[in-house]
Amino acid sequence: MTPQEKNYWLETVEAPQILVRELPETVDVAVIGAGFTGLSAARTLAKRGAKVAVLEAENVGWGASCRNGGMVLTGLKLGAPALIARYGREATKRMYAASLESIDSVEAIVREENIDCNFSRCGHLEVACKAKHFDGFRRGAETIEREFGHQLRIVEKADLPGEIGSPIYHGGMVDGVSAGVNPARYVAGLGSAAARAGAEIHEKTRVLDLERQTQNVGSGWKVTTSRGRLHAGNVLVATGGYTGQVTRSLQKRIVPIGSFIIVTEALPEALAHELSPRNRMIYDSKHYLYYYRLTPDRRMLFGGRAAFFPENRNTVRESAQILREGMIEVYPQLRQTKVEYVWGGTLDFAFDIMPHAGKMHGMYYSVGYAGHGVAMATSLGQKVAEAILTGYDENPFARIPFPGAPLGLYNGKPWFLPFAGAWYKFLDWVS
Repeated sequence: MTPQEKNYWLETVEAPQILVRELPETVDVAVIGAGFTGLSAARTLAKRGAKVAVLEAENVGWGASCRNGGMVLTGLKLGAPALIARYGREATKRMYAASLESIDSVEAIVREENIDCNFSRCGHLEVACKAKHFDGFRRGAETIEREFGHQLRIVEKADLPGEIGSPIYHGGMVDGVSAGVNPARYVAGLGSAAARAGAEIHEKTRVLDLERQTQNVGSGWKVTTSRGRLHAGNVLVATGGYTGQVTRSLQKRIVPIGSFIIVTEALPEALAHELSPRNRMIYDSKHYLYYYRLTPDRRMLFGGRAAFFPENRNTVRESAQILREGMIEVYPQLRQTKVEYVWGGTLDFAFDIMPHAGKMHGMYYSVGYAGHGVAMATSLGQKVAEAILTGYDENPFARIPFPGAPLGLYNGKPWFLPFAGAWYKFLDWVS
């Protein structure tokens, strides 16, 4: 059976009813992008009385916000020892605390707005592909408990069957704070919540130009869109891996990387329990990693960097076969199981593999989640909104450098992705 080139999550949700209206002449804040970041920020701003217009080139949640695996994860892409070596203990402590707080942010919104999105604090499991990776788990867990007071549970190889029905790994590490969610339902609920708070959401409204205005003609921004112009006191760019030339300075700091997902047919209850006894969010220790989980209706969702290039028809089809082979390598039990869905999305990676949120050339931004976007985008959207309202930024990611490409050899088009993919595969081989 050939899988449908469709996003499984979108089959489970009704799109929020967004009122079509004329663009306002002026707003306090124009938010570009109606994903987790933009909608979380818009909800916070509107609840505090700001006049907000969310400008979305497609539809609510069209980008990575509904194309991901629905993993609401603690931590950052880099491990704690690497973060401490780069930024020092105090800065790393603040950033790690922000990652833990981000899970609470999602849970609070789900509860306050009564969003039916299968949010569950099921925890995540990281599995070690090699014995030396498992040794790194031990060191990382010791560092996190000693420096940040957060406890992770190390799972020996002999105990792994209680966590995962696969024999290929060398051990694991569990963080019980992480959660799972249906991301399409969550982003739809977030959009409805922002609209109820008073934010105007304008779908099919592509931003074509941003012009900063001087004091002589009024402070703020002239925002030109495919449906007209408006004036905004402030602009928040929340476009993630789809950041384009309109915000050129930001685009040159973000690398769009493809991530792809397959979803199987619904599994028998006994088989689903065998594969994931505790229903964790699971990912492995490779650079070229796999991530996987059970959906609420007991399907296996299996994703990874099957192709580094952003999604298109060819990369989606090629990735379906690569991911199926990877899934069977992890779970031979699924060899005869049908894959029913396949899709791709584009993640936003900064060159330092860190989130970044703050202010650049007068505009606010929050990008660079590197696969941790469900939680971090929600939380940083709130924090950037607070910075716009108060002028004070409590977000620790605003205080770290935001590098561009080495030697400036990047113009926003990721010509080097095939080389990066080959390099990461090499690192997985030698590590």
